[in-house]
Amino acid sequence: MASAKDILVLGIETSCDDTAAAIVRRGADGAPEILANFVWTDHDDHQAYGGVVPEIAARSHVERIDITIEKALAEAMLGLDDLDAVAATAGPGLLGGVMVGLTTGKAISLARNLPFLPINHLEGHALSARMIERVDFPYLLLLISGGHTQLIDVLGLGQYHRLGTTIDDAAGEAFDKTAKLLDLGQPGGPLIETAAKNGRADRFKFPLPLAKRDGCDFSFSGMKTAVREAAEAIENPTRQDVDDIAASFQFAAARHLRVQTEKAMEQCDYTDASPRLVVAGGVAANSAIKQSLTAACKERGWRMIAPPPKFCTDNGAMIAWAGAEHFAAAGAPDQDEVLAMAPRARWPLAPPIEGREIGHGKKGPKA
Repeated sequence: MASAKDILVLGIETSCDDTAAAIVRRGADGAPEILANFVWTDHDDHQAYGGVVPEIAARSHVERIDITIEKALAEAMLGLDDLDAVAATAGPGLLGGVMVGLTTGKAISLARNLPFLPINHLEGHALSARMIERVDFPYLLLLISGGHTQLIDVLGLGQYHRLGTTIDDAAGEAFDKTAKLLDLGQPGGPLIETAAKNGRADRFKFPLPLAKRDGCDFSFSGMKTAVREAAEAIENPTRQDVDDIAASFQFAAARHLRVQTEKAMEQCDYTDASPRLVVAGGVAANSAIKQSLTAACKERGWRMIAPPPKFCTDNGAMIAWAGAEHFAAAGAPDQDEVLAMAPRARWPLAPPIEGREIGHGKKGPKA
């Protein structure tokens, strides 16, 4: 059921440490318009711990969620009664944080009699490029963030086929832990990139993971170990030493992402004259990685698309847009079912590759 009218959706995102809300309009013709996108970051609250502390993040969401939504509505010059639906991240993510946003979205839905749409955080990233420009299905998605590194064949709305995933650490996690090791602070990704600008990427030769293994999976655990060994081998590292390690690590990470993505490109049988690679997630904001992937696409006649950095990192606009896409395609889901939905720490976007299920536990398969 395609929508024949404009749709206004409030999107709420609280899966990690950023509290975010946005208002997005999807036109009757499918055209996107971001009316408001407010993100409240709290990196300073976690700085002393070298990474995100789930309990602190959840408490911050509780304190900030109401005013974040108010700011988004004010920026869009709208009220809750102007909305057509409410969307909120239902997982995957830090359970305490997901719970705050999901519960808030449900409460608004019930109080204002608005349809509620629970959104997979990964699908928000997967569809984010379509929020910026017209990107037709199918396309290859490289999702690189703090918790996820995956290659997904995006065949259509709700139709996702996994080609590769990380077998240990995600790319963003590797950046954060490398930054912590080098005493650069948090968030690690931007600080590694800044340090790398003054460093020599050819000084340290870090390994290319899974070089002799078939498939498109990723691995960053061994690379992290190599970085630690290089850092510990220098008795009193100078700032130049730190910058060189950062540059060498960033080069190695970009190379690994490119090589595995190229393998996935070979598997995609797109008949379109201009096949597309969409790169999304917080790590997609890294300029060195984007340059490497852009070069790979150029060599193969592909087009690379990456949302602006503010829509690569966690944001409410991508959640609102994913909700608008589903609402336009199929209307409101069964409200009794979605309002009873529990927050999910794990929620894979696509089924595991047959015979290569990774990280299945009591909470379900890893996303």
